[in-house]
Amino acid sequence: MPSLQSPQSPRRTALAGLIGNTLEWFDFAVYGYFASDIGKQFFPQASDTAQLLLAFAVFALGFLARPIGGLMLGAVGDRVGRRALMMLSITMMGGATLAIGLLPNYATIGIAAPILLLILRLIQGFSLGGEFTGSMVYTTELARASQRGLISSSAAAGVTLGFILGSGAAWLVKSSMPPEDVAAWGWRIPFIASVLLLGIGWLLRRGLQETEQGVIAAAARPPLLKSLAADWQPMLRAFGVIAMTNAAYYLMFTYVVERRSKSPGISAEHGADFLLANTLSLFVVLFAKPLGGWLSDLVGRRRLMLILTLTGMALILPGLWLALYGEPWQFFIGQVLLALPLGMSLGLQGALLVEIFPLRTRVTSMSFAYGITLAVTGGTAPLVAAWLVETTHQPLAPAFYIMLYGLAALILIWPMPETNRRTLVT
Repeated sequence: MPSLQSPQSPRRTALAGLIGNTLEWFDFAVYGYFASDIGKQFFPQASDTAQLLLAFAVFALGFLARPIGGLMLGAVGDRVGRRALMMLSITMMGGATLAIGLLPNYATIGIAAPILLLILRLIQGFSLGGEFTGSMVYTTELARASQRGLISSSAAAGVTLGFILGSGAAWLVKSSMPPEDVAAWGWRIPFIASVLLLGIGWLLRRGLQETEQGVIAAAARPPLLKSLAADWQPMLRAFGVIAMTNAAYYLMFTYVVERRSKSPGISAEHGADFLLANTLSLFVVLFAKPLGGWLSDLVGRRRLMLILTLTGMALILPGLWLALYGEPWQFFIGQVLLALPLGMSLGLQGALLVEIFPLRTRVTSMSFAYGITLAVTGGTAPLVAAWLVETTHQPLAPAFYIMLYGLAALILIWPMPETNRRTLVT
């Protein structure tokens, strides 16, 4: 283990958080962008619609594995070390992704093909459950108190960068070869190419030093279930920190994109304009994440989170209206209205969450709370939005659903003390 006496550079710490999440979310994004092609290769006996549904069902199972991965890999982070967790999670994700790229299809090995695909997707989701929160804990603990928000925002930035790279890779493959070649083998290229990100990430993380808090936690090894039960209050506060931001993010950057780009009467070319606007908006999110982390170091994370929550509640209605009814340039403006406060909130969340959890089982408790909250609020946001519109016949109804999460956030965050200078060794 590297000596704790020789400080690790903030740049290397930030890059370690960035590269792992870039790889993890690049892999998740690429699967989504090639879902129909994967369906044809691994579920050929089903109809076209069933192929797509089955491919997305396998995609969803990866998310369901996140809470389990958060618990088990979180325990590795608390009982072995943060560095060990980060090495294990990136290796599992990279190995599973490469295996998907090389996996024989149904025509070659029969029913074993979809079964193996399902197993590999579960491994990906399992690793993601520990990677995101584990890297947030690591980067926050190793950073100076005055830079925690900025350094830990690298993990959140890696998520957006991974989606942007995944989108770019899918566009490159689909625009450079015939559709039949994409469906036959071209979809495999980004999966196999991701081994480059794995190599860079593995080399970058191999020489990382352990955090002081990781050494203390590994030596203490408190009872896991008892500690999780004792952390009910920070878990509840974590819901307030996470819920509205993630629900609004998935609403504005998943639900409305699908609704506008594939609306009746929208041509493929016009639909692509909305996809382009969405990609440009993601660059705004990417910029906003470190901005939020940096600003939270200056003014306080609790204070900034309250301001951003109120801002998001005020902007969700006009932002959603522009996204649902506007031309592509108005769609872009509607997304950007939310991209800034949501991106800034996501950027500061890592440090804030780490600072509200006690040391004893910090990674495990935080990973479990994050995974459950994201599954309940963020993962279901597009489904709930579609149900609300269908039930109320009001396309803007989802905005009020987001405001309810915002109200819960204000109630839970308001009583919290400021966390910026809290020591992380207790």
